[in-house]
Amino acid sequence: MTRMIMKWLARSLCALVLVGWVSERVQAQDVRLGYIDSAVIFEQYDEAQEAQQRFDRQVVNWRTEAQEIEKLVEELRAELRDQGPILSALKRQEKEEELQRAASDYERFVQEIWGPGGRAEKENEQATGLVVTEIRKVVEQLANERNLNLVLDAAGGFIVYADRSLDLTPLVIEELNNQAAGAR
Repeated sequence: MTRMIMKWLARSLCALVLVGWVSERVQAQDVRLGYIDSAVIFEQYDEAQEAQQRFDRQVVNWRTEAQEIEKLVEELRAELRDQGPILSALKRQEKEEELQRAASDYERFVQEIWGPGGRAEKENEQATGLVVTEIRKVVEQLANERNLNLVLDAAGGFIVYADRSLDLTPLVIEELNNQAAGAR
């Protein structure tokens, strides 16, 4: 609970500093602001949804493969447990080594996929990276068209209040989906 309060206080402090900075800038010149909600964009942008679905399908495939490898390990473990007492020392050692290799293969696979810098992380970054690039292009285009100096993201939690007329989110989603439809 204390950690949540500290996070909220830190965000509030950042928001106050930003509001103070913006207020000073507004007094010095005409600063035009807008904001987006990237969470809503990711929910409603068709390409983002498709990228997420592709990634989710890949994760399901990896999980299935991991379960198959894990099942093999469990079968070998059960076989060794059940047959161990009747096996010769040499055969028992062979079975133990086979189990050890299978367990190592499983651990290696899990680390390769879900470990730090693993394939899941890389493929997710690649899929979202393309989407984020497209979103940024559209935000820049809309900001330039509207002569905006600053566009904030409400999903980050730094906007305490904003006039809804400054919300570019629906326009960004519309433009992204129009561009995606034109590319098909």
